[in-house]
Amino acid sequence: MAQICPTAKLERLVLPTDGSEFSEGAVREAISLAKTCSSKLVAVSVIETNPEYETIAPQLIEKAEKEAREYLESVKARALKEGVECEIIAHQGEEPYRYIVEEAEKNKADMIVMGRRGRRGLKRLMMGSETAKTIGHAHCNVLVVPRAARLEFKNILMATDGSKYSDIAASEAISIAKRCGSSLIALSVIHSDVDKKCAEENIKKIKELAEKEGVKVDALIAEGRPFEVVVNTAKNKNADTIVTGTHGRTALARLLMGSVTERVIGTAECAVLVVKAK
Repeated sequence: MAQICPTAKLERLVLPTDGSEFSEGAVREAISLAKTCSSKLVAVSVIETNPEYETIAPQLIEKAEKEAREYLESVKARALKEGVECEIIAHQGEEPYRYIVEEAEKNKADMIVMGRRGRRGLKRLMMGSETAKTIGHAHCNVLVVPRAARLEFKNILMATDGSKYSDIAASEAISIAKRCGSSLIALSVIHSDVDKKCAEENIKKIKELAEKEGVKVDALIAEGRPFEVVVNTAKNKNADTIVTGTHGRTALARLLMGSVTERVIGTAECAVLVVKAK
């Protein structure tokens, strides 16, 4: 874990967790990040129910709530052991992401740290729907941490397509790289040579912004399917964090999140920081 807090303001972190193996990486790295940044941690668990359950099997809900509270207590104990203040909150209801987003807003969270999928996530799914919906609706940045990922901010990959969303993400990536002394890779993916000129301009713009801040950039342009190129480049370059915007330039405003971002999160081995347009 980086010994320097990656952003100037990281006072409160919200950690949604369901006690599954998929959220273990998020729990571990959220505690570590909170320790480094002297942040308060709010661990949230949502027991998903529907009215049918409540009438047929109230004892199942009671059991699930008891297990959730016990698990949250264990997360709190882990945090306290590291000197991290941790509040725990358990909710029950439909659509867990709504409770997560509400808690983040209520607590004025600077970041949500979560796993890629929950216990209902099928192996074939790239990303759980609750994670996708949380990212789509959250007002703050969301850090998605796969189970085995370690967050170090030593080598950051910034994916750009020149959209306003990726410009905001680039600014955040440069800021983190400056604070943490990270290596920064700026990547633009093209479909064919027709896009090359535009990609060169995007990369040049990021390079100039970074160099103005004293951050060195390894600038790359590659051809292929965007999410595959981003994920493979991250792996080949040993990036420990990918920084991306919520949408690309092709995303419709009504979509919660662009498909490239979803696929990158779903298949990357490292953590992905999704930067929200404020």
